[in-house]
Amino acid sequence: MACVSFAKLNAPSSSWIGGQQSLPQRSGSSARLATRRVSLPIRAGAYTDELIKTAKTIASPGRGILAIDESNATCGKRLSSIGLDNTEPNRQAYRQLLLTTPGLGEYISGAILFEETLYQSTTDGKKFVDVLHDQKIVPGIKVDKGLVPLPGSNNESWCQGLDGLSSRSAEYYKQGARFAKWRTVVSIPCGPSALAVKEAAWGLARYAAISQDNGLVPIVEPEILLDGDHPIERTLEVAEKVWAEVFYYLAENNVIFEGILLKPSMVTPGAEHKERANPETIAKYTLTMLKRRVPPAVPGIMFLSGGQSEMEATLNLHAMNQSPNPWHVSFSYARALQNTVLKTWQGRPENVEAAQKALLVRAKANSLAQLGKYSAEGESEEAKKGMFVKGYTY
Repeated sequence: MACVSFAKLNAPSSSWIGGQQSLPQRSGSSARLATRRVSLPIRAGAYTDELIKTAKTIASPGRGILAIDESNATCGKRLSSIGLDNTEPNRQAYRQLLLTTPGLGEYISGAILFEETLYQSTTDGKKFVDVLHDQKIVPGIKVDKGLVPLPGSNNESWCQGLDGLSSRSAEYYKQGARFAKWRTVVSIPCGPSALAVKEAAWGLARYAAISQDNGLVPIVEPEILLDGDHPIERTLEVAEKVWAEVFYYLAENNVIFEGILLKPSMVTPGAEHKERANPETIAKYTLTMLKRRVPPAVPGIMFLSGGQSEMEATLNLHAMNQSPNPWHVSFSYARALQNTVLKTWQGRPENVEAAQKALLVRAKANSLAQLGKYSAEGESEEAKKGMFVKGYTY
């Protein structure tokens, strides 16, 4: 991917701007004419209407996304924390617990799955995709292949997975997936370098275009990691730079903005900064960044929690919904929905019902936060515990 990316990124703007290529000047009288550009129409894909409908369904009032797309290795770490081995039956049992929670669809509009889960069924033989459909939850799929070191950078990374993405996406669509997720990261302590930002933005744009071409709504996620001791002003500066690059390359790749969803980090101080920011401050800086960078054509902003405590993530979301926004402002949480659930379950069948109730508590809390009606009164001590892990890998 890198060679293709650099060839495109380094192309002089005079020869390629916005998909329009300059025509060479002709001799004679034509030479007096200014250089002309050919305006090439953007082909409306076969899935355009469906993409827009899917995005609007996910970005529906009072609902958000449950992210359970952890890789097998990461899921194994979660299971290990409660004394379970990292086996397919244990992963299946945990994800069955989550996806079969009665009433989940009232608060959850989409669920991001790992490839293994997309093709799994319950112990009764019902496909997980059908379980989600019955609750009017849209199935989604993680399509990236993870982070690897980015040569020439300041110890930064880039996200792989573009090779074969089109054929994989077509198969995921056949299996029932209707949206996709691609996560790349930007590290403030490492710079970030211009190279890393461009690589992140270009990779996200290519993924988004390929996803839409195969009927999947792309979630665009350049996660700005919490690592570092920088102030909130520095996070805002980096976030504005990253999202400017992302939308530039999304436009270059003819991505339909009405058929995407964003999964940004909230604008917060670094996790090791000496001063904590309250929800009102985080909401102010985050919404400032979004209003400066995100077109109103985008239907939904589905925040990641990024190591915040369950309650912090909910409080911050609530603060951002105290006045109308140009987009649906909601959640796409993994740990901030699952932490208490996992500790309640402990891998024991007799705890499944209690764990499912714990999931509903968190899902309802974030549903209320999306509507701007959340109250932290009565929250458990477990929900207040931070989950930041320095150098966290997903």
